[in-house]
Amino acid sequence: MSLPRQAGPRTLVAGIGNIFLGDDGFGVETARRLAERQLPSHIEVVDVGVRGVHLAYQLLDGYDTLVLVDATARGEAPGTLYVIEHETRRGGETPGVPALDGHRMTPDTVLALLDTLCAGTGGEPLRRTLIVGCEPASVEEGIGLSKPVSDAVPEAVRLIEELLRGDEPEESAPRAAAGEASK
Repeated sequence: MSLPRQAGPRTLVAGIGNIFLGDDGFGVETARRLAERQLPSHIEVVDVGVRGVHLAYQLLDGYDTLVLVDATARGEAPGTLYVIEHETRRGGETPGVPALDGHRMTPDTVLALLDTLCAGTGGEPLRRTLIVGCEPASVEEGIGLSKPVSDAVPEAVRLIEELLRGDEPEESAPRAAAGEASK
């Protein structure tokens, strides 16, 4: 669902992942549930799935904040939620050209592509990027989330709503240091 361009800061919440790989569909399912909620008009929720290149181009439309929602393996118990603040490039750094593989666009690759596109078009980079991740139980072939990941979806929706309001998330979601998004 695309909203008309708003004056002032805009936020994009993007659910990413492959629904054919079990818990990798966490971001897609969470975005679907969040899109059913009543959100302010400056917040747009999209199911990106595996279309990372599409996401990078959509971000050129002038968003201030991006919240990526994805399965994120970090070694904790399945269903554990994470909030990761991604370090955003600022002033003078020239981004490298990312290797593009439409089927393997990690959040870091999408953000590197966005940096390259902004540098080439004069677009504005994101001010803030957050990743809300969930520890998967399995990313093997198969449709449907495992029980611990499925049970984490409503909590992830609540957590994202807190983040969108500017609240600090409660202790149920570990916070990761900046720059750890690719782990």
